[in-house]
Amino acid sequence: MTGEHRKLALLLFCAFVALTLAITLWAGRRRHGSPEEFYAGGRLFTPMENGFALSGDYLSAASFLGVSGLIALYGYDGVLYSVGFLVAWLVVLLLVAELVRNCGRFTLGDVVACRLRRPHVRFAAGISSVTVSVLYLVAQMVGAGSLVALLAGGHTGGARTAAVAGVGALMVTYVVLGGMRATTWIQIVKAVLLLAGALTLTVLVLLRFHGDPGALLDAAAGRSGHGSDFLAPGLAYGGGLVDRLDFLSLGLALVLGTAGLPHILARFSTVPTAASARRSAVWSIGLIGGFYLMTIVLGFGAAALVGGAAVRADDPSGNTAVPLLALDLGGGAGSAGGTILFAVVAAVAFATILAVVAGITLASSASVAHDLYATVRRARARRRPGRTRRPAGTAGGPGEVTVARVAAAVIGALAIGLGLLARDLNVAFLVGLAFAVAASANLPVLLYALFWRRFTARGALWALYGGLGPAVLLVVFSPVVSGSPAALFPGVDFHVFPLQNPGLVSVPLGFLAGWLGTVTSAEPADPVRHAKTQVRALTGAGAA
Repeated sequence: MTGEHRKLALLLFCAFVALTLAITLWAGRRRHGSPEEFYAGGRLFTPMENGFALSGDYLSAASFLGVSGLIALYGYDGVLYSVGFLVAWLVVLLLVAELVRNCGRFTLGDVVACRLRRPHVRFAAGISSVTVSVLYLVAQMVGAGSLVALLAGGHTGGARTAAVAGVGALMVTYVVLGGMRATTWIQIVKAVLLLAGALTLTVLVLLRFHGDPGALLDAAAGRSGHGSDFLAPGLAYGGGLVDRLDFLSLGLALVLGTAGLPHILARFSTVPTAASARRSAVWSIGLIGGFYLMTIVLGFGAAALVGGAAVRADDPSGNTAVPLLALDLGGGAGSAGGTILFAVVAAVAFATILAVVAGITLASSASVAHDLYATVRRARARRRPGRTRRPAGTAGGPGEVTVARVAAAVIGALAIGLGLLARDLNVAFLVGLAFAVAASANLPVLLYALFWRRFTARGALWALYGGLGPAVLLVVFSPVVSGSPAALFPGVDFHVFPLQNPGLVSVPLGFLAGWLGTVTSAEPADPVRHAKTQVRALTGAGAA
């Protein structure tokens, strides 16, 4: 990488950072310190604005860097990520968008508490939300490290550490100073830049092959190093029964996980009505669908123009395939066009990471303050006679917002440390793990609380912990952590679970645990509470 590449890319980085900091300061001056303003931006965004923000929140470094890289390395099997991430939005639109807006206030815990007014259930929902958010943050940190290491001309520890620490500091600044209002506008700006950048690269790739997709696929297969197998299923997941089960596990996690992601659920609270939430989801499906179609072209374009060997040599996980493709499309290393296009793509990728981590950090800090801290504070208030008890599920005032800001800093530090530890893993793969945990713990309790008449507090606890615990444990004892050259700890081997993604086992366990906890509960279900929840979910009566 030449000095010109670095200078121009860093200049564009600085321009985007300056723009986002200006947005943060503008939003910070308009905030009033209330939880509704900090967590939901005052619920003042239009469906189109929220649709773009949802797209910005969802299209992460895994989408732009990781998915295209996996397609460049594994062809057909890599396309599974594009299809899975897109199909997942149908679950969000059909099952949860309007209902979550009507039943929730800020977090997943609010939705569950609408049906089950038990402090320990809200606390468990907060624990699960924070776990999913931290796993998702780690993927973004790994993407930031790979990108800046590429710009630095090598995968040095110093460059990665500086990149991850810088992203962590910026995301904490966005959340602490600007809250949801700043985060939303940053997401909108980032979505426009990302879609424009992806569209430009897609057009250039198709022009290189005279608009002939067949020629593109033939060239990709020829330079992939795998021949015709590159365009057939099985390259990554066809080696045996374990690989095929991993394929099913990943698909299950991707399709079901989106509906349980805390930062996606939180974004439905930024619009005034349930109808606006539904229209937001429709806007986001169109934008996200178009983007993932473009990632397929970019992935095969990288294989065809850069070559699978070159992509793998630069980054074995494929995270730098799109920047390398941009360099080639612009005229190659040393050319003015290559320098400009590479710098633009690198800046857009960096903007993608910054915007996504801000949304995830806000959602996780909201869970800490609104679900964990507020629950503990209310429990202590009950034990003190003469104190006015705050109703469960209500906002906790300025003190809660202060706790959320402190939690953002703590979560940022944790994400930085874990991001450095997992620096050699593919970002799309890491996001797949976060989706698996979300689908295993958050989705079962969400669907049961909204739709099952007999659901009880015991069932909710069993669903949350019965999905979260196995998902995390299976990851710890999988080849992701030990027992393989690409593991977090390649020098040791304590893995006993053969699959890399736990979704195939942990998702059914989460639903089974919720059912078993309910049917064995001595506490009967509350039909009145269920009826009230149904009315609120379907009509919006009593919604915040």
